[in-house]
Amino acid sequence: MVVSSLKLHDLIEEIRGAKTQAQEREVIQKECAHIRASFRDGDPVQRHRQLAKLLYVHMLGYPAHFGQMECLKLIASPRFIDKRVGYLGAMLLLDERHDAHLLITNSIKNDLNHGIQPVQGLALCTLSTMGSAEMCRDLATEVEKLLLQPGPYVRKKAILAAVHMVRKVPELSDIFLPPCAKLLHEHHHGILLGTITLIMELCQRSPAALRHFQKVVPKLVQILRTLVTTGYSKEHGISGVSDPFLQVQILRLLRILGRNHEESSETMNDLLAQVATNTNTSRNAGSAVLFETVLTIMDIRSAAGLRVLAVNILGHFLLNSDKNIRYVALTSLLRLVQSDHSAVQRHRSTVVECLRETDASLSRRALELSLALVNSSNVQDMTKELQAFLKSCPPDLRADCASGILLAAERFAPTKRWHIDTILHVLTMAGTYVRDDAVANLTQLIGGAQELHAYSVRRLYHALARDISQQPLVQVATWCIGEYGDFLLENCEETEPLKVEEEEVLALLEKVLQSHMSLPATRGYALTALMKLSTRLQGDTNRIRQVVSIYGSCLDVELQQRAVEYNMLFQKYDHMRAAILEKMPLVEHSSPQADEKAKGSREVAPLSEDQALVPTEPQTSKLSDLLDLLDDTSGDTRQPPPLQPSPEGGVVHLLDLPSTPPPPASIPTLKVFEREGVRLNLSFTRPPGTPALLLITVTTTNSSEDDVTHFICQAAVPKSLQLQLQAPSGSTATARGGLPITQLFRILNPNKAPLRLKLRLTYNHFGQSVQEIFEVNNLPVETWQ
Repeated sequence: MVVSSLKLHDLIEEIRGAKTQAQEREVIQKECAHIRASFRDGDPVQRHRQLAKLLYVHMLGYPAHFGQMECLKLIASPRFIDKRVGYLGAMLLLDERHDAHLLITNSIKNDLNHGIQPVQGLALCTLSTMGSAEMCRDLATEVEKLLLQPGPYVRKKAILAAVHMVRKVPELSDIFLPPCAKLLHEHHHGILLGTITLIMELCQRSPAALRHFQKVVPKLVQILRTLVTTGYSKEHGISGVSDPFLQVQILRLLRILGRNHEESSETMNDLLAQVATNTNTSRNAGSAVLFETVLTIMDIRSAAGLRVLAVNILGHFLLNSDKNIRYVALTSLLRLVQSDHSAVQRHRSTVVECLRETDASLSRRALELSLALVNSSNVQDMTKELQAFLKSCPPDLRADCASGILLAAERFAPTKRWHIDTILHVLTMAGTYVRDDAVANLTQLIGGAQELHAYSVRRLYHALARDISQQPLVQVATWCIGEYGDFLLENCEETEPLKVEEEEVLALLEKVLQSHMSLPATRGYALTALMKLSTRLQGDTNRIRQVVSIYGSCLDVELQQRAVEYNMLFQKYDHMRAAILEKMPLVEHSSPQADEKAKGSREVAPLSEDQALVPTEPQTSKLSDLLDLLDDTSGDTRQPPPLQPSPEGGVVHLLDLPSTPPPPASIPTLKVFEREGVRLNLSFTRPPGTPALLLITVTTTNSSEDDVTHFICQAAVPKSLQLQLQAPSGSTATARGGLPITQLFRILNPNKAPLRLKLRLTYNHFGQSVQEIFEVNNLPVETWQ
């Protein structure tokens, strides 16, 4: 008995009625068999019904590739019902990866010239959805003709098809320039909205188009002014705002046309002020228009008063009850804080209030903006607010908050004592969340403030006595006690009188050594502090000798080695112990301002000496396998110059006098990739302690008008090298020079072989997927010698 094929409605009901996935698969397999048999029979009457069922099966995730050729047959059919299903199938089943999509080019061309608007609409929708570059080149002339058709139905769809063509083939921009100027005089909402979108695409991809449309800025200003005052049509108003979607698009286009163009910016200044002051923000539609107005004011060359008005609008957004609006305001203020710092400072109290938000994304943005607002005049007040936030902030924000406070204190500290107190406060509350260099920075700061040695060691001793769980705090405290422990036994005018016995100090350090919370590095600090106290304190050193001898058999090799060496000091070199364990010499530490000046001088010097590095153009490669790279030895290899022998050569042992190694030579930053505003820079660091290790920081910036998303950077090196890729800071580089993406490469090169890199970049930009593979062969010699 032959079971007849189901109708589409019956098929949907039967699939939805399946109780298990196996039953669903059984129903679909049976119906797919009927569909295949019908296609083989070639019944033209049933073809569109069978394809409709197949498209439903495809939307459920089951394979439907065998219906591709049936789509072409239905498109070529003269019946509208067949064309409708055929074009729908083409949009769902075909794309640029299938050669079959090229076969419908002629059918689309015939339908565009058909003269029947519904058929033309189907062809234009299909072209806008899956048209390849070849199809766009072949059909551009037909689309251009349809842009000026009398009916708005076809013109709307032709404009959208033109947008797709410009994105696919930017060189077609010149074809659509004349029609756009005429379409701006239309009063139809859909045509105007599509035309504005098309002009934006043309301006972003063609400098000639940008210059051409800067002449129509007065017309755009007139359209927007009419929208604000009267409106084109009441049916497109939302919550009392006249056609907000069209207003937003016009503002975005004005932002593109007015950027770095004085005349256009001056033309739109009055209008932007009118929109900013008259728009109702009680509903989301008005807030969206006002937000786009603010972005336009900030991007063009607007008047100073207008920019202050824009910042005040964002400050007003911070008081809105909608969390999304507050988040947008914080993000926008964070972008403006560098260019309009004083204007953003007026809203500092409101930004600080946002730190108390329960929403994690809001508090994170508020924290970033608060740290950006810190300067020399408000550092003490802002630090108090940030420290209060540090007590109650979520764990995932503590590291950022603690690091931000330490950086702000390092840059803007009014006095050394305040700087030390601030760092101690952070270490006490969130010591486990601070950056790795916090311990070294604080010990350097205390060592350089000779007048605060007694004050610092007493503060740290009290903090250590209260809590030994914060490891960075314990490390700084034990180091300071070892260096300046003799001040604990003296009176200090700057702190409250406290009598400390030698036995108490030694007992506290032994407690740190025996604590299960102490890291191996912390025990090393404590053991060295005990050893140094043997020359600082006046009492008997037998207790210290006993503790040191105990750790001579410790399981930790580093700690055991220290203990054995210290025992040798007691036994064989006791006459040298006092000289060897003297206080650490003062180490010069440059301020961040000095570092910036030095960096600027390094950037200017090569230009003045004609030694600037000229980056080569990235070489694209058609190799499909990234890891099969750089193992060939063909080609000329530049021989590195001989290394100059170090005048301070030799191994520094524990018993040698302290010496400062020479600072490593700086390696210039290298630009290796740039395309449509996306730039990739490599900066290099050679750690002094491990010369075979090279750290490469890959910084990706985006100066274009569209965000770069789903960014992935992969790398390969020759087989004689070892490469480790750290996780990137993110996958999105925001537009117009927003937050960059950083990633760290660790390359181990023990044989000092010439270094080469092959990089593969994949990301989405301007709605397209981009993949670039190229080699970097011009790395500085200092990176591998």
